[in-house]
Amino acid sequence: MRLGAFDIHPVTDGRFRLDGGAMFGTVPRVLWEQFCPADDRHRIQLSVTPLLIKANGKNILVDTGLGDKDDAKFQEMFAVDRVPPLYESLSRLDLTPEDIDIVINTHLHFDHAGGNTVEGQNSGIVSAFPKATYCVQRGEYDDAIQANERTRASYRQQNFVPVTQMNQWALLDGNTELLPGISVVVTQGHTTHHQSVKIESEGRIAFYLGDLIPTVSHLPLSHIMGYDLFPLQTLETKRWVLDRAFEETWLMVFDHDPHVQIGYVRKDGDGKLRFEEAKE
Repeated sequence: MRLGAFDIHPVTDGRFRLDGGAMFGTVPRVLWEQFCPADDRHRIQLSVTPLLIKANGKNILVDTGLGDKDDAKFQEMFAVDRVPPLYESLSRLDLTPEDIDIVINTHLHFDHAGGNTVEGQNSGIVSAFPKATYCVQRGEYDDAIQANERTRASYRQQNFVPVTQMNQWALLDGNTELLPGISVVVTQGHTTHHQSVKIESEGRIAFYLGDLIPTVSHLPLSHIMGYDLFPLQTLETKRWVLDRAFEETWLMVFDHDPHVQIGYVRKDGDGKLRFEEAKE
């Protein structure tokens, strides 16, 4: 869709499944299963929806999905269905990997950074977007490199170390404007240095949420993932973002909702938040 002078395109790297209880933390299953039905292994379906931004003559990709480097056991565990995969989704916009100028990772978990790298034609793993500058918070990169017992399963070094070896990282320190109208905003909670992406053009604002609010079903303040390292920080960050999204009519872009990708936060007469899918 058009956002002022920019074009934004939700693209896809397919779908996968995660444990529903982990996705909703302290929310009882009897509540979350009403809107996110689970399979016989208690997993709910999630989309993998990176965002392609065409702005200032640049092609900017926000998150890179799961990628295709993981083995059959991983794919079976998470019910990975990469149809269509990210490369095919980009090709529908007449883009090749060489056309991507900037990659922004909200964070470095495997479902957001797995497509950062690919198996090389000869040997070894190389960056998937050879001409791109990759951007992530410096603290997020450091935490990924020094992952502990709690975080190690989510951080797979094959997704980010080869980018270092190819000297393609731009490590950021806090909120940063990367290009006119394209900024990253630190949205702590899921990880210490998780960032979202704010897109502003001609008075319009879009906000790519990453894992701060992964699906529309996570809009209620209390719906916080068990995966979040700092859930009380997530609560306050969500409150801050949702207040501004309502007041300034931000177009919210969701990474993991299997049914909708973009829309607006509205309030009912009693002040209760609701979601309105964008029709543009």
